[in-house]
Amino acid sequence: MSKTAAPGAFCMNRIIVVLSGVVLVLAVAACGGGGPPSVPSDAVAVVGDTTISKSAWDQLIQQTKQNYEATNHTFPKAGSVELANLRSNATQFLISASEYEQEAAKMGIKVSDADVQARLDQIKQQFYASQTGGKPASKTQVEKRYQQALKQQGFTDEEVRKGIKITLYRERVQKKVTEGVTVSDNEVSSYYDKHKQQYETPAQPSSRDVRHILVKSKAKADKIYAQLQKNPKLFPKLAKKDSIDTSSAQAGGELPGGAVKGRLVKPFEKVAFSLKVHEISKPVHSQFGWHIIQAMGPVRPPQAAKPTPLSQVKEAIRQTLLQNKRNDATQKWEAKMIKGYCKNIGYQSGYAPAPGQDPCKKQSTTTSSTTG
Repeated sequence: MSKTAAPGAFCMNRIIVVLSGVVLVLAVAACGGGGPPSVPSDAVAVVGDTTISKSAWDQLIQQTKQNYEATNHTFPKAGSVELANLRSNATQFLISASEYEQEAAKMGIKVSDADVQARLDQIKQQFYASQTGGKPASKTQVEKRYQQALKQQGFTDEEVRKGIKITLYRERVQKKVTEGVTVSDNEVSSYYDKHKQQYETPAQPSSRDVRHILVKSKAKADKIYAQLQKNPKLFPKLAKKDSIDTSSAQAGGELPGGAVKGRLVKPFEKVAFSLKVHEISKPVHSQFGWHIIQAMGPVRPPQAAKPTPLSQVKEAIRQTLLQNKRNDATQKWEAKMIKGYCKNIGYQSGYAPAPGQDPCKKQSTTTSSTTG
């Protein structure tokens, strides 16, 4: 009988919009600062040559309200710090999206409606096409599930498509920025040498294959033991019929994964590892009840930890290091990009960042990246 660990608890930070991998987070630190450009009356900000319209800002705030309502969250009250932060974050989100789109244009990067549709189709297949029994869902079923998810989150198809477009711009710009990043064999070897413990087969304690029958009373255990003394071949049949250990009963009493030292209750473990091969024990009492145990094979000796050869993990290490380098390159590029826009941003009255929250008036390394 194995010791059991309590299942882990999962904790997720609240985000404003989540729908099938499309993420629009109204907490993006774009560059701020009341720059030289004048701002039209129907705009909330100007970013270089691009205007952030009041209608786009209103739509984003309304979209957020709908999401709060659909997911049973209370929208921040008028005059609250929470609402002020949300309004400021909405502005910064749109500024950041504009910056990426402008940089994409400089790099010759485009995102078409067909690109957006292809990503949306991929999302639908990933999240809504599977169903029980292994039979794929029909196109109609997939679309119905997608529409239900939209309703549950409080979004429209158009809003999701806009989110996908923002995500694709970010992905393609970042891919362009990091396309020259490589990892050498020497870097891989050096990382492997410094982290060998991560790439080894853990030490294994002694183990053996056993089966058992678990019942609640000693009287019943004695009765079953007597039957087995007369006919040991009855063990699988009696396990299926009488054992209250559902994890092993249907397998004729065989413990899944066998008996492993250190993972069993002590009375069971002591007997399980002392039996001769094929020997059946007298009833053994534990906190779970009464066990009748049979050793099905010899005791396997403990195994020392074994290092995994570099050749087997080389490419996995390369991909890890490559992603780390790409992240670093993206952060440096983004910090430089944001700094470059700081002198070309202007805010409409009432939409500038609150004191102390303007990225352009903080450290020049302040960055944030949002990808779907």
